[in-house]
Amino acid sequence: MKPLIIIVGPTAVGKSALSITLAKSLDGEIISGDSIQVYKKLNIGSAKPSPKEQQNIPHYLLDLLDPAEPFTVAQFQAQAFAHIEEIRNRGKVPIVVGGTGLYIRSLIDPFDFSENSSEEIRKFWTQVLIEQGKEKLHQALRDRDPASAERLHLNDTHRIIRALEVYDLTGKPFSEQRGNLDYQYPPLDPSITYIGLTAPREIIYERINQRCLDMLNQGLLAEALDLLREGYSPNLKPLQSIGYRHAIWFLTGKATSSEMLRIFQRDTRHFAKRQLTWFRRDPRIKWYDTYNESLTKIEEELTTTCRWLESRVK
Repeated sequence: MKPLIIIVGPTAVGKSALSITLAKSLDGEIISGDSIQVYKKLNIGSAKPSPKEQQNIPHYLLDLLDPAEPFTVAQFQAQAFAHIEEIRNRGKVPIVVGGTGLYIRSLIDPFDFSENSSEEIRKFWTQVLIEQGKEKLHQALRDRDPASAERLHLNDTHRIIRALEVYDLTGKPFSEQRGNLDYQYPPLDPSITYIGLTAPREIIYERINQRCLDMLNQGLLAEALDLLREGYSPNLKPLQSIGYRHAIWFLTGKATSSEMLRIFQRDTRHFAKRQLTWFRRDPRIKWYDTYNESLTKIEEELTTTCRWLESRVK
């Protein structure tokens, strides 16, 4: 069996670049583990690799859905497993790349998302969000499940609705049902190589600040404006993600250009910090510093490890 490589880490740390390099050396194909890159029309703000950047390496779970369509971790789990199996069956190496922590955990740990789902309940809480705002939604969760409310940011309305949905269906807080799994890290299947990329905090923040500027220079505002002109609601989950919600604030007159950039950069830095906190808890991840170690050195070490794993798994 071919090994499965998983690359995680905060935004702007070099995950995509390493995945391309590894795919070339190991005859691999890439599966996105990002919750926003799955949407069509959201390119710049999601840091989706362009066709040129993909360098003819097959990529999966990019540009699948219309921005108005929902995409859950259960859908990701099912589709990613299918792609992993199909890639391996063709004698290639699957490489999962992303910073959405729960998506990654769904592939390596016994997270079952098949039950506790109700479209009617989701629609109810979505309407609360639209009519009463995210503060009211977050307060509803705090009243029912304080632990989940403490863990979930006010802007993470998709997961807040999910936690409310589970509570309404089961009568039990989502934090009680999943919380124990979040902090359990059973041994990995021997075919899995699980790595994390990091860098000194000041370097990550510097890269993030520059990436935000680059996104604006590449046309993030125009991309967001096109979505609004096409009739997409700014309350849609993907348009509430970092970058898009900030662009929409500016476009709708809720922030000046300088305020928008400052908050965009700040929120992205905070997001990177939360990503690192999530992944740092997992003792199974082997970490590489992309600032103090060259991409070539990391690629060579991982290639050797994966080839050894492949022969061992066989």
